[in-house]
Amino acid sequence: MTRILKTKFASVVVASAIGMQLDGETAAGTPITMDNLVANADMIRISDSIDAAVDAKDWALTRSFFTDEIHVDFTSLVGGEPATIPADALIAGWSTNLTAEKRSFHLRGNHRITFEGENTATMVSHGYAWNHMERGALSENGGEALWEVWGEYTHGFVKTQDGWRVNKMSFFATAERGNPFVRNTPGR
Repeated sequence: MTRILKTKFASVVVASAIGMQLDGETAAGTPITMDNLVANADMIRISDSIDAAVDAKDWALTRSFFTDEIHVDFTSLVGGEPATIPADALIAGWSTNLTAEKRSFHLRGNHRITFEGENTATMVSHGYAWNHMERGALSENGGEALWEVWGEYTHGFVKTQDGWRVNKMSFFATAERGNPFVRNTPGR
C-alpha cells in the first residue's frame, strides 16, 4: 500500500511539474469493461499505427486512420490557431516535412480513453518524438542533427461504417530540445 501511495504521489508531482491538468476523468479515462474492451484496444492500435506509419513514410496508410476532415491543434509547436482542415492537407504537410532525408521516431504511452457516447471518444496520451537530419549537423545549420519534443496528445475518435477514425488531433508540447533547424526545415 505504501508503494502505491508513493507512486500516485510521484505521478501527481511529475504531472504538476510539467503543467498538466489532471481532473479525475482525464487522468483515469473511462473504466475498461467487457463492453468497451475492443474499442479501447482499437483506438490505441490506431494512434500507435499513425506513429508507425508516419515514421515509415507510408502516407496512404497514415491517411486511412482519419476522417475526411480533422480538427487539429499543433499551436504549441508551430503557432497559429487551431483549425478544421481536410485530412489530405494534414498528410500533405507531414509528407512535405518528413521526407526520406528526415528520419523520425514517435512514441506514445499512458493512453486514457474517455467515451462521450457510443460512437465518440477522446484519448489522451503522453508523446515523445524526435527528428534527425544530417544537414542539421553542419555548423551553418546549427551544428546538431537532432530535435526532440515531449508532450500530451489528444485524439478525438468517431465510429464510422469503416470502424473508429480520428477526427481531432492535438499536441501540447511540454518540453523540447535540440536544433530548431531540424524541426523547421523540410527534408529534401
